[in-house]
Amino acid sequence: MYNNRGPQDTRFAVTGKDGVIYDGNGKMLATVESYQVQVNVTNATYQPLGDAQEHSVLQSYKVTLTMSQVIVEDDDLITDVFDMMHSGQQPDWTFQGVVYGRNGSTQRMNYRGVVPDGNIDLQNVSIGDIIKRAWNMAVNDPPELQSMLALNAA
Repeated sequence: MYNNRGPQDTRFAVTGKDGVIYDGNGKMLATVESYQVQVNVTNATYQPLGDAQEHSVLQSYKVTLTMSQVIVEDDDLITDVFDMMHSGQQPDWTFQGVVYGRNGSTQRMNYRGVVPDGNIDLQNVSIGDIIKRAWNMAVNDPPELQSMLALNAA
């Protein structure tokens, strides 16, 4: 197939500096260095009688949010984790991930029902490094796509 669009204008390439994560109230979590949201899809295999091809049918999916927080000051997130360990009640967070395009467009996704899942760094220290806290979370509600990056100026 022939690519008739030519090379993309690299001036509009999005970098890690163009991504931000907010809490559910729209407050920027300024200490978040990086974040990643992934969906893991599990399919059931189905092969109808008389069909040589196997087909995949959605069985389940799990959305996970992983982020790395630069420790500048303690915050509500870690306080919520300690409250959880003492009360047995899991926090229920809402996050908003935003990527800013160089042309004024934004890709915005909302994540509701976010709960701690897996390992969370309480403390870790290494000589000569910035102290960071790794977070692993599960997203219990389907993510919401609020806006998309646009190829052309907004």
